[in-house]
Amino acid sequence: MTDFTKTRSLFHLPAGVVYLDGNSLGPLPKAAVDRVQRMMQDEWGEMLISAWNRADWVNQPSRVGDRIARLIGAAPGTVVMGDTLTIKVYQALASALEMNPERRVIVSDSGNFPSDLYTAQGLIESLGRGYELRLCAPQAVEDHLSEEVAVLLLTEVDYKTGRLHDMKSLTAKAHARGIVTVWDLAHSAGALPVQLDEAGADFAVGCSYKYLNSGPGGPAFIYVAPALVDTVRPALAGWLGHEDPFAFDLDYRPGKGIERMRVGTPPVLQLTALEASLDIWDLVDMNDVREKSIELSDLFIELVEASCPDLSLASPRAGRQRGSQVSFRFEQGYAAMQALIERGVIGDYRAPDIMRFGFTPLYIDANDVRKAAATIEQVMTGRLWDNEEYRQRSTVT
Repeated sequence: MTDFTKTRSLFHLPAGVVYLDGNSLGPLPKAAVDRVQRMMQDEWGEMLISAWNRADWVNQPSRVGDRIARLIGAAPGTVVMGDTLTIKVYQALASALEMNPERRVIVSDSGNFPSDLYTAQGLIESLGRGYELRLCAPQAVEDHLSEEVAVLLLTEVDYKTGRLHDMKSLTAKAHARGIVTVWDLAHSAGALPVQLDEAGADFAVGCSYKYLNSGPGGPAFIYVAPALVDTVRPALAGWLGHEDPFAFDLDYRPGKGIERMRVGTPPVLQLTALEASLDIWDLVDMNDVREKSIELSDLFIELVEASCPDLSLASPRAGRQRGSQVSFRFEQGYAAMQALIERGVIGDYRAPDIMRFGFTPLYIDANDVRKAAATIEQVMTGRLWDNEEYRQRSTVT
């Protein structure tokens, strides 16, 4: 049984704040401050460039990847860290398309994160061979799977509504039609149990700065199925994905297994911060996280709906049909969220009208939920959001 009182004590949480935005940026693990400082002083400072060998920086992406693998149902040696999530989406999608060379259609849904769609659009334009991106409603994905589709590109949890795709079912139905699957776990990893190997997923990618708490801009990861990891061609080939990077060959030869999916120099500072966070995750059972997050978000929905009729639930009502977030629609959602933030309840806003709240049991409990709901009631019933100052849009919403 996970001790969530203990895990809560391991995060820095500002006094007086209920933080319901860990689905966008996880809070600081207290141990990360000392861990990164020691790395900077003892490794970067004292070892200088020799730390690539002496502190084993060079193998950190694979070492950390194996720790992430435990949280997403992946075998050791199938996950590696590095680069940004967009780079990893590009890498997975390009390699997946090469596996279906006679097909020209990518299917995704209209709830997918725009960056994934932009990546697909840009890749299509570069390839220039009649490729097509087809979007459908999230609930209609199965109806768009056919023998002309090369790749199914989906984010498991909808970033706006929290709606959860059935990965295992959709992957099986895609495979039955010869379709390669690419899953984005940006809102899944650390939020709910993921079983990549069991589901038969071909590729998966995800970020580490949300539920996994690596800090702003933290590195992404990529997963390749065990049956593919030794043969897939990395369409985006980089120096550290080479079989022998320090041979400095002019021709690329893919590295062994998941190492071939490495691209650029790893971000050692943020991987070190992530290692400190993963020490907390080592204390956690993902099934406990899932049960508690559903309990907290169900309570939140009940309290908000009882007191705020102007807010309309945008997330699935059934807890097992959504990830670890709850979204409400409100025409003046941006202003309302600014009013909440000023009063110590931090969520975020997604255009055109979504107020989004994340529930991470590692540091959120029922008392936080009740305090947040009471503050939302105060803001909504008192129309405290109706202030010109709150309507002034910041760059990041």
